[in-house]
Amino acid sequence: MKQSLKKILTIILAEDDEGHALLIKRNIKRSGIVNEIVHLRNGEEVLNYFLCKPEGKQSKKNYIILLDIKMPKIDGIEVLEKLKKNKKTRDIPIIMISTTDNPREIEKCHSLGCSSYIVKPIDYQHFIDTVSDLGYTLKINKDHNHTNYYESR
Repeated sequence: MKQSLKKILTIILAEDDEGHALLIKRNIKRSGIVNEIVHLRNGEEVLNYFLCKPEGKQSKKNYIILLDIKMPKIDGIEVLEKLKKNKKTRDIPIIMISTTDNPREIEKCHSLGCSSYIVKPIDYQHFIDTVSDLGYTLKINKDHNHTNYYESR
């Protein structure tokens, strides 16, 4: 299928730790997913990326956000809450990534609308499976002509 006919899924990686970001990006690529990965380093950058764009800008792309919880400026939980309350961004799947497995934090993230919650250190196969599953869900729910969201090698 020609590239111009594909709807592309952009992966937003919101991670302030450069080492973790590198490992996540490397393992996404190892899984065969070659979609664009945009690395943002704090919660403020994530909100600016999505909420400061002109109306309709997001509709041209599909996104999955991999959102670290403990970030500078604005933490991931606040970012999750703001994105899920905004009508332009509320349908974007968000995978929370954290070093804690605190049940209260996990429940809070799910109640705010996250799609999945992954504890670091990441089980990379589980992580890749989760990202892939969300991509397929997007494909089924938003794309009636069966165009693939992931580009593979």
